Amino acid sequence: MVNGKKVIALCTSRIYDPQIHEFVETLNEKLRSVDYHMLIFTINSDIYWEKNYLSSETYVFSIMPYKTLDCIVIMDEKIKSHEVSNRIIKKAGRYNIPVIIVDGHYEGTTQINFDYEAGFEKVVRHIIEDHKVKKPHMLAGIPGNIFSDKRIDIFKKVLAENNIPYNDSMLSYGEFWADPAKEAINKLLDTGDIPDAIISANDIMAINACNVLIKRGYRVPEDILVSGFDGYDEIFFTEPKITTSNCDVGLLAKATGETVIKIISGQDYEDKLIEPQFIANESCGCPTCIGKPHKLLSRFNDSFYRHQDDIRILHNVTSAMQMSPTPIEMAKNIESNKTQDLLCVVDKECFNREIDYFQTDNDPGNDPPKPVAHRKALRLIFDSDHVDTIEDYFLSPNYDTEIINLLDDGYPIIFNTIDYMNKPFGFICYHFKDYVITDYSRAASITNAISMGIGNFINLQFQQALMEQMEEMYKRDALTGLYNRNGFNRAFAEFMSSDEVIGRSVTLLMSDLDGLKYINDHFGHAEGDHVISLVATALVEACPDNAFCARFGGDEVFAVIPGKVDPDRVIKRINSILDNYNKSSGKDYSVATSCGA
Repeated sequence: MVNGKKVIALCTSRIYDPQIHEFVETLNEKLRSVDYHMLIFTINSDIYWEKNYLSSETYVFSIMPYKTLDCIVIMDEKIKSHEVSNRIIKKAGRYNIPVIIVDGHYEGTTQINFDYEAGFEKVVRHIIEDHKVKKPHMLAGIPGNIFSDKRIDIFKKVLAENNIPYNDSMLSYGEFWADPAKEAINKLLDTGDIPDAIISANDIMAINACNVLIKRGYRVPEDILVSGFDGYDEIFFTEPKITTSNCDVGLLAKATGETVIKIISGQDYEDKLIEPQFIANESCGCPTCIGKPHKLLSRFNDSFYRHQDDIRILHNVTSAMQMSPTPIEMAKNIESNKTQDLLCVVDKECFNREIDYFQTDNDPGNDPPKPVAHRKALRLIFDSDHVDTIEDYFLSPNYDTEIINLLDDGYPIIFNTIDYMNKPFGFICYHFKDYVITDYSRAASITNAISMGIGNFINLQFQQALMEQMEEMYKRDALTGLYNRNGFNRAFAEFMSSDEVIGRSVTLLMSDLDGLKYINDHFGHAEGDHVISLVATALVEACPDNAFCARFGGDEVFAVIPGKVDPDRVIKRINSILDNYNKSSGKDYSVATSCGA
């Protein structure tokens, strides 16, 4: 709770996906009805259960304000990372925050799940028992994946109950995705052992199985029946339309909202299983079913939203950001008519031109330091016409309260990671006063554009700093730090190119180290280098700041001083510096120089 508000965090991915978007809207409206508020922490891609690589996008789950949360909802199957979910659950435990898992199973949490087994079994029984199939083939998901393995078990169970012997040739793996599914079906057809039905573990594989079959000259469903599972909208737009089992996310969201309310209000609650709705359709020879026409038409129209203007505008934003001369100018260049309703916060250290920010060690799987740590964060805001310094952008200590105050409108606040080269360095906070899916979709593109803009700006600034360092090395003597011959010639030529130097006095002062050979021969060349450097330092300290001090080689240093000066005073100052050194050095030799002007 913060400022008297009950706050719920939703952890998910791809909020622009129609099903996830429907879940967000339905859940938030349920919470809104009892004056609860929702923060959404989302990534823009699925992780697909990969253990060896954890995307830096998951950093967004590290900025969750646990101290202010009353409940956390994790859409486990959408994030697709047990490591991420376990990390959130573990941290929630430290603050005694109840966690609800949607589409997953974790000890110590409340679970709201689809009864996938029951839903899939209805599909399998329909194909085998209602259509009297005798030679079915199972197109499973990812080998070893729990969802895939359970569906394989159901397939085998229904076969056994119908006295159909199972063998391994009846099973292929399409990895829940398009290309692997196509490859698996092509391999199956190449064997010549053609089934009379293909039972797919999800709709995407079923759709692509149909495409391969038709291209290879098979008719669906006349030659081969096909079924899917999940109930994605795409199955109503394919030819033929796919038999499936619909997992209604609206029911899932309502059940989740009811459970959240019960937990926070102290009522009794329990885990829930929601049974998917079986949908018979054309791909198995059943009559056509088109689902909910008005809902489908709305989503279909949304999918044809024209993003071309977004792409061009955001490309220009990215280009302007990365070519900006300063962080302040870069911040100002974020502003456009596509980047409203957002707040951008980044690690101030990323603007340190002296470090290679994206090459420093960082493991996005761990909790990195929060970029919003006070006095370590830069707030990029858009009313910056009168802001002159980076310090003016610092967040106040109550930044989180400031953000949460936006919840008064009743709509969720959405958080995305700002990352570049798989390193997170900040976040973007979006606040839309509606549920327009195109805004949610645009948010992912904006995050990418800003991440690229800031990331490239940081890299270009570092490269420019390196070039300046190389330029400095090229024109400076390595031992003394004075101009070398080339550096002096270039600097003095630039000075002489100005009309303002005409008629000005210039003083040339020469200094030649005494006894360098003696020091080298009796005390070593390291001592010789030391006294050369000492004389150079004395020259710089004795001359005015505008002097061109140079070493042309050996023990000779000189200075060109624009304007009127008293050379005797400069020489006296040099000798005084060296005398003071000799008195305190304890060396067996004295450092002296012969000067002329």
